[in-house]
Amino acid sequence: MTFARTGDSRIAAFFDLDGTLIAEPSMEIRFFRALRQNGDIPLLNYPRWACESLRLLRGGLTKIQHANKRYLSGVERDLIYRHVAAIPIFDEAISRLAWHARQGHMLVLVSGTLEPLAHIAAIALECELEARGVETRLQVSATRLEENFGRWTGKILGDAVYGPAKREATLQFAKRHSIDLRSSHAYGNSIDDSFMLSAVGHAHVVNPNKRLATLANLYDWPVWHWQHEKSLPSAMVAAAESKIQQLESGV
Repeated sequence: MTFARTGDSRIAAFFDLDGTLIAEPSMEIRFFRALRQNGDIPLLNYPRWACESLRLLRGGLTKIQHANKRYLSGVERDLIYRHVAAIPIFDEAISRLAWHARQGHMLVLVSGTLEPLAHIAAIALECELEARGVETRLQVSATRLEENFGRWTGKILGDAVYGPAKREATLQFAKRHSIDLRSSHAYGNSIDDSFMLSAVGHAHVVNPNKRLATLANLYDWPVWHWQHEKSLPSAMVAAAESKIQQLESGV
């Protein structure tokens, strides 16, 4: 695919995932519920999570939500493919992704969710776009977890991608891929996404709460109301697993 350029730089469209492209609850919450229902979370992980929450409490509830992954200590990484079911995507979001792809813009998911979950969503979206006659690849910048022999340790590698870290992830991606941020776009649904939105020349707000709607009005950011959900089938998860394994093996 030929990417649109301004001078020597590319143009990109950065998308938050949960609540922006995918209907709430988030993919990670859905995954956690499936793990819990199937008894895949070791019992000791609950007090470990509670202790880590107390340590992070000074940073607020948002920090606990995004930076505390102790519930995943010792959990098999590949369970993520077994427990991710159909993905509820906003149909309007797919249309918007297709529009950007047709303009030659790079598509980038910038999300605080677990990196494998973001990759599953990216590949499912690629399949849906391909069904609409649009062939493109979605790049991913998401929260990375430490692994040990195929199991997560519950520790985050680097920073959890939320708040100011989302802006930093956007800036770093732009630097690596020669992105012209002033000509680029970003989409988010929460005040937490405002850091990423302020990094680009064309910010877009999706289904905002009162705080983000006020900010959008202040900066004259367009507001999108996406309501129609399209459930991408769980069969796409199997396709995603195969494709991710190919990417990891360098095939």
